Amino acid sequence: MDLTTRYLGLQLRHPFMPGASPLTADLDMARRLEDADAAAIVLPSLFEEDIVHYETTADHYLEQLFHLKKRLAIPVIASLNGTTPESWLRYARLIEQAGADALELNFYYIPINLTEDSRCVERRVVDIVAVLKESVRIPLAVKLSPFYSALPHLASQLARIGADGLVLFNRFYQPDIDPERCEPSMQLRYSDSSELLLRLRWIAILSGRLQLSLALTGGVHAPIDAVKAVLAGAHVVQMVSALMIGGPRALGAIREGFDRWGDEHGYESVREMCGAANLARSADPGVFERGNYQQLLRSRGADFSWSGH
Repeated sequence: MDLTTRYLGLQLRHPFMPGASPLTADLDMARRLEDADAAAIVLPSLFEEDIVHYETTADHYLEQLFHLKKRLAIPVIASLNGTTPESWLRYARLIEQAGADALELNFYYIPINLTEDSRCVERRVVDIVAVLKESVRIPLAVKLSPFYSALPHLASQLARIGADGLVLFNRFYQPDIDPERCEPSMQLRYSDSSELLLRLRWIAILSGRLQLSLALTGGVHAPIDAVKAVLAGAHVVQMVSALMIGGPRALGAIREGFDRWGDEHGYESVREMCGAANLARSADPGVFERGNYQQLLRSRGADFSWSGH
């Protein structure tokens, strides 16, 4: 099967790449990932807070990006998380100058202000992307959380102002509560395949309806997970937890299993597979809406037998 795909205007050998994580920050590990046949790599995010506290952080990030571009033959996608319009613009330009093939805009923002409404939250995203599209030439992908109140509308706005792609979804590290100390407790928890479902639903809803690239990230741990992602409409699949657990070889295993599944099911290319199970091609669009939810509840209710009074 022809595994080639296009993402953010980049021609890739196949859809599989490591997403933003500490793995891609290390030159030796990045080369191991390339040797394991990664189609591209996404660097960890440059956070504005880190720059404020450690002035050398940005210089180190840009130097690392420069060296990765010189040592790797695959595309290198940078990632940026800002808090002010000025920082988004300044560092996006520096990242472009350092040679990044594309830039992932990581909108990791948690609104906790009681007076900030959803329109303000979404407008901030749209305004920043609009400014960056006017100011840098490299392709821009927007990495979003699943918590926007009208995600398709926001996605269509981003497509209209020229965003080159969406990355769905940002995975928040949510604090637990330490009941003895009565304070938040941070724990690193890797994803598993159960987290894939939310991403499949929204990728399938947006696929074929917007003129931009779609990347799925979160929950891909096995070849069949990758198959579902592409059938839903993902042009590329980003993996982090699977690689943190299984190392670079996990990427090759998923690619090989994906290729084998496609051959066995008669697909000639990733392009043919992409979006085959999306909303736009569905014979029953209601499966993505309320109707399927109601039908599922009724079918499960019929499975129960009650005794007593």
